[in-house]
Amino acid sequence: MYLTPGGIEIPDEALDFSAIRAQGAGGQNVNKVASAIHLRCNLRRLVLPDAVRERLMACKDRRIGADGIIVIKAQSHRTQERNREDAVQRLTALLDKALTAAPPRRPTRPPLAARRRRLEVKRQQAERKRQRRKPASEEN
Repeated sequence: MYLTPGGIEIPDEALDFSAIRAQGAGGQNVNKVASAIHLRCNLRRLVLPDAVRERLMACKDRRIGADGIIVIKAQSHRTQERNREDAVQRLTALLDKALTAAPPRRPTRPPLAARRRRLEVKRQQAERKRQRRKPASEEN
């Protein structure tokens, strides 16, 4: 059982750890030892408020699948234990981030002076282009 700083309880049966070989440089040891960890967490097995679950599913995070499974790969440390701790910490950070809703956007308007400047620049540009035209032939 894990507990996030925000108070979300993560039961052990909701987590699935699997050891894999780490990528990148590391010499012969990286080819022999499966020290990286894949952590899979099923959101359906977590007791979450509906708002938090919806924010997680709506999140544009590539670690969260459409089926509600979070996949975190930890391979920055040399041992499985440290990578396991790192993966759990990253999961708790992700869940805590979803606890707080983004503040609603307050619509704003540009100030009057900015609108006037924009219209003045448009007038100047239009006049510049008008002067570049060929003069209209006056045929009576």
